[in-house]
Amino acid sequence: MKRLAVINVVGLTEALIGEHTPRMAAFRQRGKFAHIAPAFPAVTCTAQSNYLTGKPPSSHGIVGNGWFNRELSEVHFWKQSNHVVHGEKIWDALRAATRDPAPQTSDPFATANCFWWFNMYSSVDYAITPRPMYPADGRKFFDIYSWPYSIREEIKKDLGEFPFFGFWGPAAGIDSPQGKSDCVSRWIADAAKWIEKKFSPTLNLIYLPHLDYNLQRHGPFCAGRAGSPLPAALANHRIEPHPDGAHGVTRPTNPKIHRDLREIDAIVGDLIDFYSARGVQIVLLSEYGITNVDTPVHLNRIFREQGWLTVKEELGREILDAGASKVFAVADHQIAHIYLNDAALEKSVRDVLKKTSGVETILGAEEKTIAGIDHARAGDLIAVAAEHAWFTYCYWLDDARAPDFARTVDIHRKPGYDPVELFLDPKIKFPKLKIARRLLQKKLGFRMLMDVIPLDATLVKGSHGRRPTDKKDWPVFITDQPGLLNPGPIDSTDVFEILRRALI
Repeated sequence: MKRLAVINVVGLTEALIGEHTPRMAAFRQRGKFAHIAPAFPAVTCTAQSNYLTGKPPSSHGIVGNGWFNRELSEVHFWKQSNHVVHGEKIWDALRAATRDPAPQTSDPFATANCFWWFNMYSSVDYAITPRPMYPADGRKFFDIYSWPYSIREEIKKDLGEFPFFGFWGPAAGIDSPQGKSDCVSRWIADAAKWIEKKFSPTLNLIYLPHLDYNLQRHGPFCAGRAGSPLPAALANHRIEPHPDGAHGVTRPTNPKIHRDLREIDAIVGDLIDFYSARGVQIVLLSEYGITNVDTPVHLNRIFREQGWLTVKEELGREILDAGASKVFAVADHQIAHIYLNDAALEKSVRDVLKKTSGVETILGAEEKTIAGIDHARAGDLIAVAAEHAWFTYCYWLDDARAPDFARTVDIHRKPGYDPVELFLDPKIKFPKLKIARRLLQKKLGFRMLMDVIPLDATLVKGSHGRRPTDKKDWPVFITDQPGLLNPGPIDSTDVFEILRRALI
């Protein structure tokens, strides 16, 4: 059996491969390139699940990075157990196809998962994923989870502690005190090499998030809206031929991301050299493309003004009570799952959404079936943003009443995705001093709130989730084995079979 390293460069698109990414451009030039028609929604958890199962969300159940659990009446984001992904995974299919039927023989197939999501309790042989520790006294210690358990201490001894503060939040993608601006993706790349040297897995899945941060902070292109409205309501879900093979107008990339492009290019180039020298095939792919945005849409505030959304007061703050609300939205970048606890309001909700600036498409039962997202976890309606817009989770009408977690990095308490967590509040005069004071409080054993995140959604300049108008903004698939790809774009669910053929 052949061996394969799948390098997932988050946010990489054809539009970003060029002057500032010479190593990836050279890899594309000598290999084979294809656009991936984005998963719907085009977000991390859904895209990866499409790739690893070969099925759409209607089968594997991952309708986004999070959803409303109807039985518990709670919104859950960024869960980690692989058991929530239904269906056979690629490593199980490959293991079954290659297992020697003779008794008492070892399994020749092994998979390593370096930071792809839903990485806990899967059947991969080697796994590393971010996982804080939460002692009973309320403290939080940043760490990783590994399988086997022994890898955790061994790899930290060799590579140092995982730089968790750079994985998400205001420090993500920002220079560390040592001057290393991309310590997270470098650490993950080094971890993948460590596993390769120690175990030589057949399949190694590698997640490199560096581009994700500043593409959302600043937008990928110089100021200006991304593209024109979609030509049809369901254009998000179809592979449309591009007229005359054109790929849109060339747009200058934002100078604020040039350094990020050079940094991730160096990391990827190093991995290409490393795996090539060891005779391992390489696939370079991405999950989605990020486009410029300038319009945050606050659906929950709109629903609250209609009298459909319920909030409760806790210690002087307002908390969304999803279970008691008639209508509420779970925002996930440019997609919002809208749950109707009162089904009689569907027409009224549709009417309000149609009048809401920044909402382009509304999916009901029939459209969800066409889009391959007709799963019990999905919203009763799904709103798709215009290309220049995105959805916030915000529901309070007065910032003084916002919940305490709103001003912190808290990916689990917030009932929706919050990219504003990538910023420090510009209203804080000396943010580093405030952070140092909070960390000192923590070290001394005091309860503290790292309340340094702004509430201004207009700071966000890049987003994803819907299908971009321009194919150059679609995710990419690049392989050093040209025979794997046919001409034209591939669907996100086709990635499973292409990877399978690369190995067998």
